[in-house]
Amino acid sequence: MSEHAGGTQSAVRKRTTAKPFEDIVAFLVALHQNKQLIGPNGLLPANLFLDSIKKRMGGLNFNTIFNVPTIIWMFDYEHNLSTLLDRIALTGLALSGLVIVLGAANWFIMLTLWVLYHSLVNVGQRCLFGFAGWESQLLETGFLATFLCPVWSLRQMPRKTPTSFIIIMGYRWLIFRIMLGAGLIKIRGDKCWRDLTCMNYHYETQPVPNPMSTYMHQAPEAWHKFETLSNHFIELVAPFLLLMPRPFCLLGGAFQILFQVVLIISGNLSFLNWLTILPNLACYDDASYSWMFSKRVLKQVAELQKSNMNNSTSAPSIDIGMYIRRVFNIGVGLLVAYLSIPVVQNLLSSRQAMNTSFDPLRLVNTYGAFGSVTKKRTEVIFQGTYSNDPYSPNAVWEEYEFKCKPGNVMRRPCLISPYHYRLDWLMWFAAFQSFNQNPWLVHLAIKLLANDEDAVSLIAYNPFAGKQPPKFIRAEHYKYRYTKLGTNETVGGAWWKRKYIKNYLPPLSMQSAKPILEQMGWKKPKIKQN
Repeated sequence: MSEHAGGTQSAVRKRTTAKPFEDIVAFLVALHQNKQLIGPNGLLPANLFLDSIKKRMGGLNFNTIFNVPTIIWMFDYEHNLSTLLDRIALTGLALSGLVIVLGAANWFIMLTLWVLYHSLVNVGQRCLFGFAGWESQLLETGFLATFLCPVWSLRQMPRKTPTSFIIIMGYRWLIFRIMLGAGLIKIRGDKCWRDLTCMNYHYETQPVPNPMSTYMHQAPEAWHKFETLSNHFIELVAPFLLLMPRPFCLLGGAFQILFQVVLIISGNLSFLNWLTILPNLACYDDASYSWMFSKRVLKQVAELQKSNMNNSTSAPSIDIGMYIRRVFNIGVGLLVAYLSIPVVQNLLSSRQAMNTSFDPLRLVNTYGAFGSVTKKRTEVIFQGTYSNDPYSPNAVWEEYEFKCKPGNVMRRPCLISPYHYRLDWLMWFAAFQSFNQNPWLVHLAIKLLANDEDAVSLIAYNPFAGKQPPKFIRAEHYKYRYTKLGTNETVGGAWWKRKYIKNYLPPLSMQSAKPILEQMGWKKPKIKQN
C-alpha cells in the first residue's frame, strides 16, 4: 500500500469509521457517570482538582494548561462544571454518531473528538481515570485516525485522499507496542506466567467477570497451561509478524483479532479489546477487505484506481488539502518516531512500567495488562444500618448491590462489554488496598448516609430506597470463589460462595464524617428525607 495507491479509499473508510463506535461508548459512559464521579458533588470533584493544579503551578498559565490539557480551563468550571461535563459528552456523542451515519470523517471532526475526550480524561484524576490503559489507547488511536481522513471533505470515497503509508505503519507500531508490552510485563512480572499457572486464577479474579468466565475457569488445568502458552505466543512472538511483509502481516493481524475476540467472550474488559482490534485493520489492504463490500462499491474503487492511473500520466492537478495531508503525515511520522524513544526504552527496561504516558498529550504511550495476577478474589461490601449502636450484635445490616461487581452470591455475572461501570472497576482495585488509599470510597460511604441521588445512581440496589437513610455505613471484606459446576450450590442457583475476612471500613455516621468533609473540601450531602 503506497502513499498514492488509489485502491485504498474503501480501506480508509473502514478504518476511520470503526473508531467512532468506541467513541460512542466512551462518551456514553462519560454522560451517564462523570457528573457522579467528578462533578462538583462527585466522589472526587474535578473543580477541586483543577484548583489544586492552578495553586501548584502558580495560576492559570501555559505550563498549567500544557500539563493538564483540557478545554474546561476556558470556562467557569467553578459554577458550571456539571453543564460542561454534559455538553462535552453530548457533543462527542453527536459527532461520533455523525461519522457513523455519514460513513466518513475529516480532520476537524476527528480532532474535535480527540480534544473533547482529552478534556475529560485529564480532569478525571489518576485514581478514577488512570487505572486502565484504554483511555490513552483511545486517544492515541484517535490521533492517528485523524490523518487517515481528508482535511475537509466528508465524501465516503474522496478522490484525492490516498491512504498514508506512514499512518498505516503508525497503527501497526501501535498494536505491536500494545501486545509486546503486555507480553513483556507478564513474563517479567508474576511467577505464575512463567510456570504456566496464571490462567488457573485469571477468570475468577479478573475485574468484572461475565457468565462465560465461570465456565472457562473450570476447564482442566492442562487447558489452562495451553492458554498461558498461547498467550505468550500471541503477545511475545506474533507481534513481530505485524511489521513484516504482507503475508506475515495478514497472519499476524488474524492472530491478534482472534485473541481479542476470545478476551471479549471471557470477561467484561470495557471497550479495550474492541479498541485493540481497530489498529489490526491496518494489517489488511483493499484486496483483503473486498469481500465486505457490495459490487457497486467495488466498481467505484476500480474506477478510482483507473482515474488515479490516468492522472499519474498527465499533469497533476493542484489540491491544497492533499499537500497539507502529505506534509502533516510526514510530520506525524517524525513525531511518533521521536516520542517512541522513551517508550522503547521502557519496553527494554527490566523495570518496565505499563499504561504510562511520557507526554501530556498521550500521543505515544506504553501499554500492558495483568503483569500480576491475583490468586484470590476479595470484594468490598457496603452495608447500612438503622441501629443506634453499630457495634451491637443485634444491629441489622443491609447490603448495597453494585451494578456489575460480585456481591449477592445468587446474582448472575453481568454481560456489558464494551460498556463499563467505572465505580465497579474502582471497587476491584480498592479490595487490594485500604480505604485510606481510596478517599473516593469514604466519600461514597458519606453520600450513602444521605441517600444521595447521584451516588445511588451508580449502584444497582439501595436497601434504603424510599426510606430514611441509614444511621451508619460500613464496608466489609469478603473472599469470593466460583461455585463448582454440578454441586448443590450451583444447582441451587448460586454463582459464588464467599467467606468473611475482616472489616474494611469502620462504621461511619454523618456526625463522624464532618471532619473528613472539612479536611477534603467536600460539600456535605443533603440528606434525602422520606
